[in-house]
Parts: sequence; structure tokens; C-alpha cells
Amino acid sequence: MATPSPPWGGWDRPQEGAHQPPPARDPWSGPPTSPVPTPGEQGWWQPPAGHDAFPPQAPSDPHTAPPAAAPRRGSPARWIGAGSAVLVLGVVGGFAGGLVQDELSDSDATYPSVAIASPSAGSTERPAGSVAGIAAAALPSVVALQVEGQDGFGTGSGFVLETSAGQGTFILTNNHVVAGALDDGVTVVFEDGVQVSGDVVGADTSYDLAVVRVERTGLRALPFGDSTGVVVGDPVVAVGAPLGLQGTVTEGIVSALNRPVTAGDGGGDSSYIQAIQTDAAINPGNSGGPLLNSTGQVVGINSAIASLPGAGGATTTGSIGLGFSIPSQQARRTAEQLIRTGRAVHPIIGVSLDNSYTGEGVQIVDAAGAVTAGGPGERADLRPGDVVLSIDGRPVTVAVELIVDIRAREPGEVVVLSVRRDGRTMDVPVTLDADG
Repeated sequence: MATPSPPWGGWDRPQEGAHQPPPARDPWSGPPTSPVPTPGEQGWWQPPAGHDAFPPQAPSDPHTAPPAAAPRRGSPARWIGAGSAVLVLGVVGGFAGGLVQDELSDSDATYPSVAIASPSAGSTERPAGSVAGIAAAALPSVVALQVEGQDGFGTGSGFVLETSAGQGTFILTNNHVVAGALDDGVTVVFEDGVQVSGDVVGADTSYDLAVVRVERTGLRALPFGDSTGVVVGDPVVAVGAPLGLQGTVTEGIVSALNRPVTAGDGGGDSSYIQAIQTDAAINPGNSGGPLLNSTGQVVGINSAIASLPGAGGATTTGSIGLGFSIPSQQARRTAEQLIRTGRAVHPIIGVSLDNSYTGEGVQIVDAAGAVTAGGPGERADLRPGDVVLSIDGRPVTVAVELIVDIRAREPGEVVVLSVRRDGRTMDVPVTLDADG
């Protein structure tokens, strides 16, 4: 069995039965002694098929006189002679160079007065608004999470949310990072290498957020920024542990806002995010880590990445410049609810949407019971078959856009839906309720 060559290439030994080079011939022994062909037979030399070349000079009797005529200008013999001259010059030049090198090597001369200048003193200080400055301030507060569950081990990211005297330190991360963790199955790893067991205080699938508590003090919480003040083109920095590589920092910009993102099985276990889109490199393991603005404030929690379809229906995961983060306003509000009560509250309008509808806008299912009795939709006089065209002036074209927009708000908030019914368009104010 042949030994395979390394994947990066390399040299292979000749295989058994492969063509071997002819034995070396004494260069002073003259031309080959093959018989001169008779008229009609093939000449002594023939170029390989498809090869454009001059034949070498035919063998001749060394005792005969040279031909009287000199070769034509540009003939093969002339070029062969020129090539020989170049070869000789090259050999002579190389020989002379070798003599010079030997002469220098044999010299006993030294130069003690020569000194190479030392590099000037450097500094690791960076401006606070630079990527390095943002990273230096944030890294001590960003953690890696090692999670053990029935399906094996996983890793993710998080950051210090709040430190409370006597109550420990709270870490914010994604629900899908800690979901399914066994008892004592969450380990929080800090930048200084300290590892502490963590307890899940509360988690919410719909918002894909979770809070973990650890018994460690003296930590700095990362400050929250206002995600409603973020605009497309703003510089951002992502920090986390992609592929388990803790303390990884990437930078980019905000590439889109209000991007509807849903993940899960499409049922009760689905997450709905009105996301901040960024081209900062985000990979598996970045989940739960912070997305920071130019002042080092948290404006998003990195949660999802786009995937390219691969062969056989498989997907290729990894950074393709499309990462999605939960806005900080939503994250802060949900984290407070999880810490205080262990559960999050979701705003609703109390209607069922038709996912099979393909026309303009989003349609309420045209059937009895599609509008919840006594719910916000019924109180606002929404009816089965109504088509919602926009919410607060922002058009909606698929059901998930309306769902994530509603989920990004608070119970008690009033939204204005543009509704088309029987060919007429009207504005319908709806006051949101809390589920459950």
C-alpha cells in the first residue's frame, strides 16, 4: 500500500513500474552508436508529438572535415553556441562569486564600533475611543461559558450585567447557550482564568436571553447604551469566545436595523428578534457576547449568524458578514424581568396571522377565533381577514416582521396599524397587552 502524500503536497517516491530515467552516458564518448537509417526509414531523432523544436545536429564521423558553409544567422547551431557561452559565463561568474565569499569568510576583520540602534520605547496606551481602547476596557467583563448538557458540551459568551452586594454577580447571555444544561452544568470562565460555577436565574426562549448568577465580587458591569440611537454605518466591536477562543475582538459597522430574525422550530420554542445587523465577524461561540459602540457601551447581544446552503442540504456556518444582535433596550428590559421574577413578559395584540398569505402586507387568518376574544385586537376592532400593511408607518411584508416588532415593545404601549378591509385603508390604534 502506497504511503499517501501530505495534504499540503510534498514529494512522492517513484512508484513501482514507473518510468525511470535512462542511465547516465559518458559525455566524452561521442554520439550514440545507433545505425544510420537507410533511405525511407525514420531519422535518428524525432520530436515528441506536439512539440515544436529544432532537432540536434545529426551524428557524424569525427574524422571527416567540418562543412564548408557557416550556419545561417539565427540557425540552431548559432543559438546552441550562444547558449553554451552563456552557460560558461554563468559558471565562471558563480566560481568567482564563490572565491569572493570564501575570501570574506576567511577574513579575521571585525567591526566593534558598529552598533544597531535600539527601538524607541513603546507604549500600550491607546485612546479610549479606539478599538484597542474599547477592548481593553471591556475584556475583563466578558466571560466564556462552558455548558454541559445531555447532548454533550458547548461553549458561548456572556458579560457582567450587574454586581449586587450579598447577591453575587449576574451574567447576561443567550438562552440557547445555557438551554438544556444539567444541574451544576454551567461554568463561567473569566479573563483572568478564574472559573466559577454558575446558576441559571431565568431564561426566555422567545427573546433568546438568559441570566446566570455566580458567587464572585469585585467585577465591573458593562454599561448599556441606547440601541434606539444606533444608525446604519456606526462602528461597532464584538467581543466573545468564538469557537472557544476566549477574548476574541472583532470590529465592523452596523449594516442594517430592524432586521426580523427568527430561530427555532417555528413553534413555542422559537426566538423572535428585531435585530441589529452587523458585519463584525461573529461565529459560533460569540453568542451572548456584547456588541459595543464607539464609547464601549453595550448596544446589542450577539445572537445569530446567517448560514449559506451547502451540498446535500447541509449548511455552512461561520462569519459571512451577516451577524445579528438583540438590541440593548430589549435585552436590558428582559434581563431585569428575569432577575426579579425568573420569567419575561411578552406584549401581544391577540390575533393569529396567516403564514400562507402572499399578497401585500400581512393578513389576519380569515376564520372564526382568529381574533382573541377580549384581547387588544378585538378591543381595537380588528377582524378576521384584515390585512395589516404597516406598524407605526413601517411597512410589513411577512408575518415575522409584525411579530418581532410587537415583541420588541412593552405591554401598555400603543401602536398604530395601517389596515386594509374591503378595499378601504384605515389606521387602527392598538394598546398592547402582556401574555399570560
